[in-house]
Amino acid sequence: MATFANMRSNPLIALLVVLVSCSEDIETTQAVNLPITESVYASGIVVSKDQYDIYPNIGGIIDEIFVKEGDTIHAGQAIMKIYNEVQELNRENAMLAADYSDINANKSKLNDAKLSIELAKDKMLTDSVLYQRQINLHENGLGSDVELEQSQLNYHNSKVNYYAALSRYDELNRQINFNSAQSKKNLQISSSYLNDLTVTSRIDGIVYSILRDEGEMVNQATPVATIGDAGLFFIELQIDERDITRIQPGQKVYLTLDSYPDEIFEAEITSVNPILNPATKTFTANAVFISKPDILYPNMNAEANIVVMEKDNALLIPRNFVYHDSLVINQAGDTIKIETGLKDFKMIEILSGISASDIIQKPAK
Repeated sequence: MATFANMRSNPLIALLVVLVSCSEDIETTQAVNLPITESVYASGIVVSKDQYDIYPNIGGIIDEIFVKEGDTIHAGQAIMKIYNEVQELNRENAMLAADYSDINANKSKLNDAKLSIELAKDKMLTDSVLYQRQINLHENGLGSDVELEQSQLNYHNSKVNYYAALSRYDELNRQINFNSAQSKKNLQISSSYLNDLTVTSRIDGIVYSILRDEGEMVNQATPVATIGDAGLFFIELQIDERDITRIQPGQKVYLTLDSYPDEIFEAEITSVNPILNPATKTFTANAVFISKPDILYPNMNAEANIVVMEKDNALLIPRNFVYHDSLVINQAGDTIKIETGLKDFKMIEILSGISASDIIQKPAK
C-alpha cells in the first residue's frame, strides 16, 4: 500500500527529531500528538462522461471524414464514410436478384401455368364425356370392352394431369413468392451493410480525436475516433489489488494533474468496478471533481491519494524510527514492542508500547 503526506502538515513535525549525544551521532525523538491522514495512492486519467472510442461495423477504406477534432456533434450524426467494394457488389447482386425474383417479373410463368390448368381441365372434361358415352354404348351392347377400357384410361390420365397442373401452379406460385420475399430480404440486408459503412455518433458530444486519416484501411477492431461529453468529466483511477478492499464510494480524494503540477484538487469516489484487470493487477474506481481546473481534456494524467482514515489527534513518531513494523529502541538501548495504527509516508501512530514522555533512538541502518 502506498501513502501520502498529511495534507494538514504541522511545522511541529520538524521539531520531532533532535540530535543528542552529538559525539555518538545517535538520533532520538519523542512521540507528539498531531493530526494524521492515511491514504491509498492511485494513478489515473481524466475521462469525459460517456467517452468512448468508435469502431466501424464493417472493414474497408476510409473514403471521407465529415468532422474534425473539437467539433460538436449530435447523436446519429455521420463521422466518416468507409468504402467497401465487396459490399457494394453484394448490394448490386442483391438488386439484380430482387428484380429477377419479383412477382411481377414472373407473371408470365404463372400465366403459362394457368393455361396448362385450363387445357388439362378441358381435356379431362372431354375425356369424361367420351368415357360416359362409351359406358352408355357398352350397356346397350354396343362397343367393345377394349374401347371402354381405353376410354376409362384416357379419362383417368387426363384427370391426373389436371390435378398435377393445379399442383404445379401452386408450387410455382409458392416458389415465386418465396424467392421474391427472400431476394427483397437479402437486398435489405445488403443495404443495411451499406448503411453500416457510415460511422455515426451515438451521443450528443464533442469529437475529441480523429484516430485515422482518409485512405487508411480499417476493420472492426480499429478505433477511428474518440467521442465524449463536452463538459462533464470524472477521474478513472487504478487501485492496486492489495488496497482495493479499503476503497469505497464517498471517500475523499486529493489529486494532482500533470497539466497543473502546482495545484491540488479535491474529488470523491463514486464507484468501484468489482473486477480485477489481470494485465495490470488493478481495479478501477471512478471519482468526481469537487474542485477542478477551468480547462480539462480527456486522458490528462492524474495522481491521487484516496483518504481511507483520518484522526485529528494521534500520538505520532517518524516511521524511520520503527523497524520490523512493530519495534523501537528506547534511550537505554532496549528493544520495545509497540502497536501501531494509522500511517502516512513520514509518520506512524502509536497505539501502545511507548508514551509521549519516552525518548527513542533511530535504529542503525
